[in-house]
Amino acid sequence: MKRTKWVDRKFNLGIPEGWLPNVIARLSGITIRLKDLTSNLSEKALSLQLNERWSIKEHIGHLSDLEDLHIGRVTDFVNRKQILRAADMSNKHTYSANHNEKPISKLINEFDSKRNFLVSTLKNLDDETQYLNSMHPRLKVPMKLVDMAFFTAEHDEHHITSINEILAALKF
Repeated sequence: MKRTKWVDRKFNLGIPEGWLPNVIARLSGITIRLKDLTSNLSEKALSLQLNERWSIKEHIGHLSDLEDLHIGRVTDFVNRKQILRAADMSNKHTYSANHNEKPISKLINEFDSKRNFLVSTLKNLDDETQYLNSMHPRLKVPMKLVDMAFFTAEHDEHHITSINEILAALKF
């Protein structure tokens, strides 16, 4: 089944603010899923790059790399910025981070720590901040905090799906 590239995806935003707790629950559960997907794999399998694409470790490292962007965007909302900060679409940091050289436990723990900080930050925001709109720089659409959190959860799913595609190719 052919999958839409992340950069080609379109999003129907305008999610009700009251859904933020549900989206936070999705964001909170990703570490458990990553641990489950990787628990029975060797470091070699986790580092394997099929068809010159990212390995499982690189996908997980990339998710961790982007947590600073997500926290930064929450800060943009808090600071009432009109436009959210942009992602580095070249993924320079992920390509230079040598995630394949790191143990999977370290990659997952780093991600978990950063994600817990994001979730905690989201949970502690006031209602007023949840109603603000800021422009997403790439999508060119206004979004509220819940939309940004949903966008982040969808990005997680994109990489979980990529990991599952690797596992299928490896017959796990």
